[in-house]
Amino acid sequence: METAWFVIVTLMLAMYVVLDGFDFGVGMVYPFVAQTEAERRTALTSIGPVWNANEVWLIAAGAVLFFAYPRAYAAGFSGFYLALILVLWLLIFRGLAVELRAQVDHVLWRQAWDSAFTMSSVLLAIVFGTALGNLIRGVPLNQDGYFFVPLWTDFLPGSAPGILDWFTVLLGLTSAVILAFHGANYLVMKTEGLLYQRAVAAARILGWVSAGYTALTVMAVPMVQPSLALNFSRNPVVYLAPLIGAIALGYSLYFRLCRRDTAAFLASSLFIFLMLVSVMFGMYPYILVATTDRAFSLTVFNASTDLYGLTAGIGWFVGGFLLILAYQIYLHSQFLGKVRPDDAH
Repeated sequence: METAWFVIVTLMLAMYVVLDGFDFGVGMVYPFVAQTEAERRTALTSIGPVWNANEVWLIAAGAVLFFAYPRAYAAGFSGFYLALILVLWLLIFRGLAVELRAQVDHVLWRQAWDSAFTMSSVLLAIVFGTALGNLIRGVPLNQDGYFFVPLWTDFLPGSAPGILDWFTVLLGLTSAVILAFHGANYLVMKTEGLLYQRAVAAARILGWVSAGYTALTVMAVPMVQPSLALNFSRNPVVYLAPLIGAIALGYSLYFRLCRRDTAAFLASSLFIFLMLVSVMFGMYPYILVATTDRAFSLTVFNASTDLYGLTAGIGWFVGGFLLILAYQIYLHSQFLGKVRPDDAH
């Protein structure tokens, strides 16, 4: 049951990054591809009906983590308190930007919220990528299962690292570039005219940059956390996840060249999903790796709730998961196709 809930948490987080990730990506490319007021309204309208619903996966993932692994939840939320508060404020500003931009018909008002939308999207992508880097590298857990991480120390991974070092910054930049590529693919799929052409150009450039950053990250991970390679060597079938993910990235670049817009977006979605799944497979059974003493690490076995709770929770989870999934499928099905100018209201 402990392993089953680890798979569930991984699935929830991966779904969130894929779905809300294209919202972040639209925000990052927004000032470069949307040049006129009509184009800006169209870009925002492309995510307007779905961005809020996509965040449901983040709330659900946090709830599942709290239920299944309360010790890991307590340690992570206390140790990363500053980063989590930053995420909260960035999510608030992004939501306000989308909802309030059109409330006052003044150029300075719109420009202020456009800036808030772009900056919050960029910083959210970087913060989430940096958080993933901290999970892979490890944190200085003590014997009580808690830790404190300063913003930075000597900018090197080690037994007493900071939130920021060369590895976590690399993960943050990789996350931002990949999600910008994902968002550009989404805009291509949803828009027409000059906005479509600029989004195509942005997606082509960002696709190749994403491939480069992904290659750098793949080379850096074994240097920082060699234990990930051990899990893959013990279970060679797990290599299928990063292999198929790399193929999906290649196909996304190919489909982009062929102007197969929906296929390019779906391929980038699969790439992001499988890369995250690959990381979690490599981390198993660790949830938080201790850089001080590996014995202090929190795993799916020593951080989980009792077996009765895990077993009883499966039934509740399946019902809730199916509700969320049905709602998401219905919502996205109602807004298929291109955004028309008269939809911008």
